[in-house]
Amino acid sequence: MHAEVETATLSDGPKTSFSPSFGLREGALSPLETLAQSVSTIAPSTTPTLTVPLVFALAGKGTAIAYLIAMVLMVLVGLCIASFARESASPGSLYVYTRMSLPPAYSAISAWALFFAYVTTASAVIGGFISYAYVFLDALHHHPPALLLAAIAAIGAGWVAYRDVKISARLMLFIEAASVSLIAVVVTLTLLHHGLHFDRTQFALHTFSGRGIGLGVMLAIFSFVGFESATTLGAEAREPLRTIPRAVIRSALLAGVFFVLCCYTETLGFAHSATTLDQSTAPFRTLSTLAGVSILGPIIDAGVLVSMFAATLACVIAASRVLLLMAHHGLAHKRLTQTHEHNQTPGIAGVLAAALAFLPAAALILHGVSGADIYGWMGTLAVYGFLTAYGLVAVALAFHLHHQRRLTFATVLLTASTTLAMLLAIASNFYPYPPPPLRYFPFIYIGYLALALLWLFFTSRHRTVAAA
Repeated sequence: MHAEVETATLSDGPKTSFSPSFGLREGALSPLETLAQSVSTIAPSTTPTLTVPLVFALAGKGTAIAYLIAMVLMVLVGLCIASFARESASPGSLYVYTRMSLPPAYSAISAWALFFAYVTTASAVIGGFISYAYVFLDALHHHPPALLLAAIAAIGAGWVAYRDVKISARLMLFIEAASVSLIAVVVTLTLLHHGLHFDRTQFALHTFSGRGIGLGVMLAIFSFVGFESATTLGAEAREPLRTIPRAVIRSALLAGVFFVLCCYTETLGFAHSATTLDQSTAPFRTLSTLAGVSILGPIIDAGVLVSMFAATLACVIAASRVLLLMAHHGLAHKRLTQTHEHNQTPGIAGVLAAALAFLPAAALILHGVSGADIYGWMGTLAVYGFLTAYGLVAVALAFHLHHQRRLTFATVLLTASTTLAMLLAIASNFYPYPPPPLRYFPFIYIGYLALALLWLFFTSRHRTVAAA
């Protein structure tokens, strides 16, 4: 089995890279199932119920603006990723794209950043799973330990990912479609209840805090992260050079429109509520009651609970495939290159990804941190990894097109804008200086990257000495 990417020249276009299957099931996923991977990692039904209230706590009535900015940033990133995805299909996702064009140290940073992002996102949605499990269990006067709930989410996701990626994709797609449809019904009824007028106060820039909007954008980006995860299915999707770019762009656009509409409606709906949006543990129960369809509230919450599990599963799937390719390229232990002979899934990598997602959630639970805070804190940490990978992909695209003599003014503008946007998004978490614990997260992430690069340095040196 070859670990390197093979290259073929198409008669009507640029060089196109095809990866070997690496022991994965080739061509198993339809275009819809490929899209399901990105959609489920985004977990669109979780944003209106859990992320929007957190963003509202930072940005207030500027929440819709924060989501509009985040959507524009993610579409820019999506265009860069899609440019690569039309030429290269590999389970290594963004890591392979940077490896095609940038020096090894930068592609290694991209790999470790992306793996960190998927694992911490999985940990975050485990926190969300706990939070919404208690929404139901409190009504039943049953309160199991949070650690048990976290274990159920992590073990369940690891087991399904280990078994069959095709079953995983179908399961995730059905869950999200049902949840989003019910949320859309409540949003529509809420807008009709308030009359179809435009709420200008949500877009009056002079009334908002720049710091609040900046922090809100960072957390709003978390609603989108993972939209590129269809690229991790490069070896398993049918016609990957066509279906994966479409999945990336469509998931960013569709999710963005849905999020902006939801946060606009929630801000409008809670304007005259006794409970503020950021204090609501189940906002769509409140909105459903106000819209006269209270029966939908608990159903939506049930869908969100299952969606949290689906998002954990999607992140474990993505992380395991990135780790698989990292192992093939010497960035992780060689045992992680193994795939299950019958299931054709990266079994060991999947189990490890699920375990690593569980551990930080478990540590925070043991320190008394709530599920909602785990979701917000780990989600913020995850964004640093995604922004790093997104920024490096934008830079890599510019070098890639330059090497192929296809760099145009439009692509220079695209890559420069995307890179600058990622840097500004990260900078917004340094100045103005955020309150604790947010102020500590950049340093945790930098420490992680430093350890990863140190490990890479010593392993590379060891291989050099061994070869000599």
